[in-house]
Amino acid sequence: MTSRDGFQWTKEGGLSQGVPTLSVINPPTNIKSATDQGDYDVIVVGGGYSGLTATRDLCLAGFKVLLVEARDRIGGRSWSSNIDGYPYEMGGTWVHWHQPHVWREISRYDLRKELEPSFDFSRGVNHFQLRTNQGSTTMSHDEEDTILRTALEKFVNVDGDMGRTIIPFPHDEFYNPEAKKYDKMSALDRVRDIALTLSANERASLEGFVLLCSCGTLETTSFFEFLHWWALCGYSQRGCMDCLISYKFRGGQSIFALRFFKEAASTGNLSYIFNSPVKSIDDQSGKVILTTRDDFQFTGSRLVSTIPLNVLETISFNPPLESLRMGAARTGHVNQCVKIHAEISDKDMRSWAGMSYPLNKITYAIGDGTTPAGNTHIVGFGGFHNHIHPEEDVKETKKAVENLAPGNMDVQRLVFHNWSKDEFARGAWFFAPPGLVSNSLESLRRRHGNVHFANADWALGWRGFIDGAIEEGTRAAKDVKDGLKPPPAPRAHL
Repeated sequence: MTSRDGFQWTKEGGLSQGVPTLSVINPPTNIKSATDQGDYDVIVVGGGYSGLTATRDLCLAGFKVLLVEARDRIGGRSWSSNIDGYPYEMGGTWVHWHQPHVWREISRYDLRKELEPSFDFSRGVNHFQLRTNQGSTTMSHDEEDTILRTALEKFVNVDGDMGRTIIPFPHDEFYNPEAKKYDKMSALDRVRDIALTLSANERASLEGFVLLCSCGTLETTSFFEFLHWWALCGYSQRGCMDCLISYKFRGGQSIFALRFFKEAASTGNLSYIFNSPVKSIDDQSGKVILTTRDDFQFTGSRLVSTIPLNVLETISFNPPLESLRMGAARTGHVNQCVKIHAEISDKDMRSWAGMSYPLNKITYAIGDGTTPAGNTHIVGFGGFHNHIHPEEDVKETKKAVENLAPGNMDVQRLVFHNWSKDEFARGAWFFAPPGLVSNSLESLRRRHGNVHFANADWALGWRGFIDGAIEEGTRAAKDVKDGLKPPPAPRAHL
């Protein structure tokens, strides 16, 4: 099946919108009539990992659940295309056993052997290229790691203990109240604090890596949020690389998401409707009425909203959401990442990685696989300091890929999704600006009457990650189950 989402460009076919993916659900609804279904126990808005987790858990508990999704597919901001049998990850990609909720689900669905490493340094050029305004440097991956490690350790070492004293429990990041003061700081504030201790290459590597994480600007990136990521990764550069960008599903994220959906459907308790953006959510007289843009209405005792932070203000809530939550929604998170996949003909680039900062529109890229044609798959990230909309100027996008390693990037194919212009995301994974987490996290997590809110954007642990989405979906499902009278147990057949 082909989703409306995503773009593909090839030399032969040019640019086309929509890419094949396993995540399209067909038929798009199992509801015979949108007007005769009666009340649901729970309505879940959104088919990303938060919504899929909540839906599955509630269906397994015996509740009658309706899943409403604006897109034609599941996965939300984490989904994979499958072109000629090869997966290109359009959003969230990498997982790790240090992410507890993800690993529980990987074990549950027996997908441990489906993981594979992104990096392969066994053959080819096997080097890292750093291109800055001062020139271009080629170095070994060990040298790359050393430069980034020394820079990061200077950046995070606010307590003489590499952040361990400030954030001793990453899943309770304000366990030490002193941590809150770092949420008032931007990444730029911290870089300025340590600027005299950094070499030119250290500073370029540091800024490029921080921006790879936040996909904002140094001014709009919360220093605390980076410290939180650092703590989750075990307070080390090696941990960051392992947890953030090293291990992915051989068949793509969509094989994982489908397990949640299919298990929910197997209970017989799931109704679903795709291609149905939500217009309003009305919580009155003990019932929640959801109205779609097509003016279909569905009623439930409870509703779980997994609408992302940057989209929340586009939905009409009655009663209105409280001011702190709406203020956070209007501020939004900063991530406007452009993620570009390129298939290139040079097989030796499989072991390449590079950073081009700040002179290129794509900042960081790695060799991420080998396509069925034997070509190298490169995945790159950029747009945060020099924004591009890749579908609007493919020639410029192709040039940005080529500029990563001039002379080595013979581009055969481009694959991407523009998260900034996606009306149901308005950005990629969550990364906070200064002050947002310390001011608004509790409000974003709070129940609003019969409406529960679950999204990776306000998870306590791996906020902005697939793990955080599963954490939030699990929490919402439990809150709903605790608040609703359990459905009657089926009678035993004699």
